[in-house]
Amino acid sequence: MAGLFLIIGLVFAPLAGAIAFLITFQEYRKHRFSGKPLYQAALRAGLLTFAFFLLLALALGYALPFIV
Repeated sequence: MAGLFLIIGLVFAPLAGAIAFLITFQEYRKHRFSGKPLYQAALRAGLLTFAFFLLLALALGYALPFIV
């Protein structure tokens, strides 16, 4: 079961990270940020979102058999 959640995490975590990057980029650009700080903040948000969703999928994959 953990393998299934790993595949789900590897499919949806990059998608979530990309969406978080785009949303953060647009919001920071709207508030007059530009240059390197704009890209750093957006990239940080995207990477943190990617890591969160991947770790969440892995944790669910390992914990779900014990719960059910």
